[in-house]
Amino acid sequence: MFERIAELAIRRSRLVLVVAVVALALMGALGAGAFGKMLGGGYDDPASLSSRAAKVIDGKFGGETNLVLLVRADQGRVDAPAAERNGRALVADLKKEQHLENVISYWDTASPDLRSKDGREAMVLAHVKGNDTERDENAKSVIDAYAGPYKDTLTVQAGGGAAVTSEMGTQSAKDLVLAESIAVPLTLLLLLLVFGNMVAALLPLAIGTIAIAGTFAELYVLGSVTDVSVFAVNLTTALGLGLGIDYALLMVSRFREQLATGASVDDAVRRTVSTAGRTVAFSAATVAAALAALLVFPQYFLRSFGYAGVGVVVIAAVSTLFVMPALFVVLGHRVNGGRLPWMNRERSGTGAPLWGRLAGTVMRRPALTALPVLAVLLVAASPLLGITFGTPDERVLPEDAESRQVSSVLSEKFNGDDSSALHIVIDTSVSKNPLESYATELSDLDGVVRVETSTGTYADGQSAATDPGSTALGRPDAQQLNVVSTLTPKSDAAQNLVREVRAVAPPAGTHPLVGGVDAVLVDSKHSVGSRLPLAVALVALTTFLLLFLFTGSVVQPLRALLLNMISLGATLGVMTWIFQDGHLSSVLGFTAQPMDVSMTVLMFCIAFGLSMDYEVFVTSRIKELHDLGEDNESAVTNGLGHTGRIVTAAACLLAVSFFAFGTAELSFMQLFGLGSGLAILIDAVAVRGILVPAAMRLLGRSAWYAPGFLRRFHERFGLSEGGPVPGLRERDASQVH
Repeated sequence: MFERIAELAIRRSRLVLVVAVVALALMGALGAGAFGKMLGGGYDDPASLSSRAAKVIDGKFGGETNLVLLVRADQGRVDAPAAERNGRALVADLKKEQHLENVISYWDTASPDLRSKDGREAMVLAHVKGNDTERDENAKSVIDAYAGPYKDTLTVQAGGGAAVTSEMGTQSAKDLVLAESIAVPLTLLLLLLVFGNMVAALLPLAIGTIAIAGTFAELYVLGSVTDVSVFAVNLTTALGLGLGIDYALLMVSRFREQLATGASVDDAVRRTVSTAGRTVAFSAATVAAALAALLVFPQYFLRSFGYAGVGVVVIAAVSTLFVMPALFVVLGHRVNGGRLPWMNRERSGTGAPLWGRLAGTVMRRPALTALPVLAVLLVAASPLLGITFGTPDERVLPEDAESRQVSSVLSEKFNGDDSSALHIVIDTSVSKNPLESYATELSDLDGVVRVETSTGTYADGQSAATDPGSTALGRPDAQQLNVVSTLTPKSDAAQNLVREVRAVAPPAGTHPLVGGVDAVLVDSKHSVGSRLPLAVALVALTTFLLLFLFTGSVVQPLRALLLNMISLGATLGVMTWIFQDGHLSSVLGFTAQPMDVSMTVLMFCIAFGLSMDYEVFVTSRIKELHDLGEDNESAVTNGLGHTGRIVTAAACLLAVSFFAFGTAELSFMQLFGLGSGLAILIDAVAVRGILVPAAMRLLGRSAWYAPGFLRRFHERFGLSEGGPVPGLRERDASQVH
């Protein structure tokens, strides 16, 4: 297959490039509409109890409260005549809004729970209609219309889930623009330093551009038929630019290396596609396999990263395999053109004597050099012993974000936060006495300040005689109960309350569903946790199979899996130390909180896939030399000598794409960027530079072991580098290493 690709590039190079340009234009035109197809949110399991509760409440009770307008009297109390008059006018205007329903306010109900303890603020609760995208747009429309001064006596601020999600979407777009404005110039600068000339430096950017445009087109198509998260854009740009550069870097370096041996342009293309091209194909397969594991999760936030990740990897690999060889044929020796004047020599090879010497030193004393590195990585992983998980809320936003400020006021100045209440829905008729008995028992749970029902409000195990209840919470065929607590939302105590509420015996013949932000968190953790073993098993199995097909050894895949798990543990441990425990929070400007469960899983899959990317880069050259007759130690030393600089350069370039998201205002995007970038550097330096040669030395000849029947299987079906290449002169073949 790879020989045919090379011959196609040699014979039809200009046709391939014309097709590529046309495809890029079409993908760009199609991908431009992707943003309109993508959705916010997507963190919930649609089959969970909390999601089912939300659907019933949406259908029968006008929806859960997801927008809280905090109304503050500019002077005096909200009960003052002018403030009350304008407050009622505000509520009347809100009830006319087509995007809102279930509008409830202090001025309607006179409920003291909707007024602050000092009387200066009051709450207006509402439900914003629509699916995730429509809700974001509708919330933004309402907030833009009403937030700020109102009739010179009131000031309105917006909070609640819809406001938080809307602000997150807006901030994400700003973060993306800033990250790319940093990553692209730095990437070009690094490429210039790596290659020493302009022409070779621009080729990887071309592949990155094709990968990003193609993935946007893919997301447009998928967004037309299924739910796709808008945050997939961030992964597309970072991974598309990074992997496109990685693969093109490998190809360009190998092509220039072949030219430097005296090979003709055509023979250099053949050898490059047969070796580096094969490596790119296997590397892409391993990365795609790791990211495909995200598709097992029901949350479309995670699935979207699977769609984008697999798409960008495949498109980057395909464009590298077909477009790069055609460019090589057209450019020929001009690939070394545009040399920078301050570069004293042409960087035409991939040799890195420093890496070869490092590998040689490690292999002379493998245990002595590897043990300190392992100790450091294990210490870095130790914070995982205390890891806790959460889901995104207002705390991921900057402290000056309006929805976050509203949340702080609600928790400090009000008797319980209605916007974070547990919502219980009974989707059948319930008589008064059983409902009262159920609500009374719920109100006696630790942390609960009141339970609101259609029959009354209950607190401390008894009915509040002064509150007749809300008729909006009752229907002939359904009942809703709101359990309001003083517990910090998403805390361990709040999650325990969800479990206790679900454990309370309901009215006979009923099956209540419990929703609300804390119930969503409990269900999300269960949903992800229950599918995580399957995802990990799929990643491990596919990786093992691919590496076996690539190397013909059963030991190499096991060695790669073990070392990658150690480096991943260190990365996740450091991120836990930073983002959960709060170290560096003042420097990075975030609020410490539990690790985002979805982002942690995403980071695991991305980091694992990229680790295998460099595993294939290094192992491919080692195996090539081993197959040409070099002993194990020599193959490792020379293999790392040839690939060391390219792996380092590729890691730095890819890390820049991810580290750029460290400038984000959203803390979970900081976690994503810094964690992925750190994982890449740990893998490229500690694992590839030290642990791999140490492990190979300790394993010795057994590093390439496979049972006889598997070796015969590999000889028939496996793919490996080296071997004859049609059209390659014997003189060139002798100089490949």
